Amino acid sequence: MLNYQKGKIVEIKRATSGMFEIVAEIQGERRNAISLKNLNPIPEPGDEIILNTTAQDLKLGSGGFDFILFNEKSGILPDSPKEGHIMKLRYTPMQFSVLSCEEENSPHRAAVEKQLYLDGIPVVIGLLHSHLVPAVLALNFCSQGSLRIVYLMTDGGALPIAISKQVEELKKRNLLAGTVTIGHSFGGSLECINIYSGLLASRAIFKADVIVAVMGPGITGTNSKYGFSGIEQGEIANAVYSLRGKPFIIPRVSFADPRKRHQGLSHHTLTILSNVALCEAIVGLPYLEKDKELIIEKQLKINNLDQKHLFLKTDASSLEKELSRLEMDVFTMGRSFREDREFFEAAWSTAAIAAELHKEIN
Repeated sequence: MLNYQKGKIVEIKRATSGMFEIVAEIQGERRNAISLKNLNPIPEPGDEIILNTTAQDLKLGSGGFDFILFNEKSGILPDSPKEGHIMKLRYTPMQFSVLSCEEENSPHRAAVEKQLYLDGIPVVIGLLHSHLVPAVLALNFCSQGSLRIVYLMTDGGALPIAISKQVEELKKRNLLAGTVTIGHSFGGSLECINIYSGLLASRAIFKADVIVAVMGPGITGTNSKYGFSGIEQGEIANAVYSLRGKPFIIPRVSFADPRKRHQGLSHHTLTILSNVALCEAIVGLPYLEKDKELIIEKQLKINNLDQKHLFLKTDASSLEKELSRLEMDVFTMGRSFREDREFFEAAWSTAAIAAELHKEIN
């Protein structure tokens, strides 16, 4: 299903480094829409446009916007490398080229080719984009700002990194040494073809001390064992291990989600740790109330996960203080920190343990 309609821009609500949030009018109805800077000319009120309205028409939770497919005015798109030959969104009407780190004419090719391994550095792997902020805050807090943190965005969720308000906020606060987009995700400081070269580029170009790898906003799920895009979390752990890095898997933990399959350790996390991750990973957990702790302990034993991975606990109480200090809000599936604190504290805990490991090996 693909829905598209003609409309007109009536308001520019917000501009970021990579996109514009606009209000468009379609047959008398006003709707929120996004114009990506590297795919469309700079929008102005009155522009006649064609919008992809599929997600809003389906009322998807992760699709609160229409997207401008085409702006009928002539315009010059923002500068992009003309020498790149790697196509993103390949074989679709929106395909475009980027200069990927692996290409022969890339200034980074030699460094990436020379970087054969990850040199034992921690890679913190999230399941949902909402794991990103607490993980980065923990790494920064626990290292007193000394770690070079690189965000590697996969294509398991949103493809344009510009969609992420979280990345925009982290960059404003100088908490990221760089961003890398792989697969069909795009818009990072560096573009790479796959998870292996993306990890190595993060280390070689940005001199990453720690890499946080997690998909962009949104996730695809079907309430089936393997039918969700977050399954990549286990595959990333395998890649990190093969490149001689240290994989840290953030578990999806919740006691606020009304769906039984996401209570305690989500069925997503159980599948990833049981069936997809082939290597031992370190999994962080916050200190919990006794009844909640017992639920997770039972899940670990039933699935024999305590025999396969290393589960460590740490205090995550500093997360709430950091969010308050930085005046940052975090949400997952529409729930705030106070409504689903264990979800965010699991991300903080895993990253905090990774920061401690980095201290020990350096």
